[in-house]
Amino acid sequence: MTQHLAAPTAPTSAPTSGPTIGPTIGNRRRTGWWRDAVIYQVYPRSFADSNGDGMGDLEGVRRRLPYLRDLGVDAVWLSPFYASPQADAGYDVADYRAIDPMFGTLLDADALIRDAHELGLRIIVDLVPNHSSDQHEWFKRALKEGPGSALRGRYHFRPGKGADGELPPNDWESIFGGPAWTRTTDPDGTPGDWYLHLFAPEQPDFNWENPAVADEFRSILRFWLDMGVDGFRIDVAHGLVKAEGLPDLGSHDQLKLLGNDVMPFFDQDGVHEIYRSWRQILDEYPGERIGVAEAWTPTVDRTANYVRPDELHQAFNFQYLGTDWDAAALREVVDVSLAAMRPVGAPATWVLSNHDVTRHATRFANPAGLGTQLRTAGDRELGLRRARAASLLMLALPGSAYVYQGEELGLPDVTDLPDEARQDPSFFRAEGQDGFRDGCRVPIPWTAEGPSYGFGAGGSWLPQPESWAGLSVETQTGDPDSTLELYRSALAVRREHPGLGAGTDVSWLDAPDGVVAFAREGFVCTVNTTGAPVRIPAPGHLLLASAEVTVGEGDFDLPADTTVWWTV
Repeated sequence: MTQHLAAPTAPTSAPTSGPTIGPTIGNRRRTGWWRDAVIYQVYPRSFADSNGDGMGDLEGVRRRLPYLRDLGVDAVWLSPFYASPQADAGYDVADYRAIDPMFGTLLDADALIRDAHELGLRIIVDLVPNHSSDQHEWFKRALKEGPGSALRGRYHFRPGKGADGELPPNDWESIFGGPAWTRTTDPDGTPGDWYLHLFAPEQPDFNWENPAVADEFRSILRFWLDMGVDGFRIDVAHGLVKAEGLPDLGSHDQLKLLGNDVMPFFDQDGVHEIYRSWRQILDEYPGERIGVAEAWTPTVDRTANYVRPDELHQAFNFQYLGTDWDAAALREVVDVSLAAMRPVGAPATWVLSNHDVTRHATRFANPAGLGTQLRTAGDRELGLRRARAASLLMLALPGSAYVYQGEELGLPDVTDLPDEARQDPSFFRAEGQDGFRDGCRVPIPWTAEGPSYGFGAGGSWLPQPESWAGLSVETQTGDPDSTLELYRSALAVRREHPGLGAGTDVSWLDAPDGVVAFAREGFVCTVNTTGAPVRIPAPGHLLLASAEVTVGEGDFDLPADTTVWWTV
């Protein structure tokens, strides 16, 4: 396949100093770097293993930073690496100021941050403020000290209902299935109060009405900012504040309601006071440190509340992630997203995959309307073709884009993992999430041969398919038709072309049904979401295409499931 006829300009040299120095475009120093940043998500346990124990680690990430620089991304977001019993892959934090031994030490984190800055990359770390591990010192002491302990006020402990308190305090359900409450045993051995956990029982929710919780997290922010991190991705940013009195929801199958309405445990207005206080801390530090909200909200307009000028800088656009491969639906979600962000002056964000959803190369391989967690491989050739086209569309839109590790290799989900290999905690529960998130977390391949395809000297914590040898970084590097080289070319063009990157709008162009076409300054993007070629006028000079394209004078055939970039 011919991906581009006009060779993209090579990436500019990156800044070599610390986080107080902004990135460059050409020879121009810029501020507001997050407004058009391409941010690469690293899932540390699945990225690179430096010591051969089968588990990725921070030293492995550090050694692979040059790859990310050469890929052309601006920042790296690291999923949790804190000290944790790993009941939920590190999202159950026991100590927010320590590194889990499986990932390394604080010295490893310091080296990673310093090396990233020398390479011109920024580092964003995950922060988990909605809940801790049940092995957090606060929670362990709260259980040990029993009723009346001041530490219990830092979580949601409540007496149960029923004659003997044998029923949960309300009807809330866990995202991972079952009730959102677990009953404790008092120090004398008798049944005690219940505690709230919107996720696994090993993840008790903090009570953000307690001043000690707010004080602790302001201190945690400063700890990592002093370490040099450039920002925080805030896990469950919509969940910190619960409705007063913890009222019953009055329905079952509550997961089906998520994303459709404001829930008593999600997207409460009180969360915004927290983020205003955090923004003040971020603004105290040089180098434009940022906060990014993982906020599942009913509408993009409510998502925009998290990125008002005195709150956070970005929020994930989950509405876009969940949009099917359909021209009309894509155009609508782009319009709605850009319109929601304009009044608050925040950039729109675009994302296709992450560590919690089926990779888009597999989602688009299946029929539309099946959601974001799938169990079937589908038509992999079709899925890859659509994934490549979707990636070029995403990178052409105004704002900031997120790339999940391995999507630049065209990796599909591993849908046939044996049950005995799975480690997603929700897989072992009767209800709740499907529990198949392991499929997008399989360690990525670096080489065509060797143990775990170059992931590490030993095996990998989840088994990799044999077919991944042909998808490895080694195999794809230098192949002009590969997905990796498509991403490298796209990111180079995006960095240099004045019509790409930050912005607040697009100009839609007339196009046949099934085709998305829009213009930006000196740039046009055309996308065919149908399964057949569509004949349209060539709007300019070909820059880049996700599949082979032949362009002559006048009209040309835009191939099925293909995106083409043009300079005009």
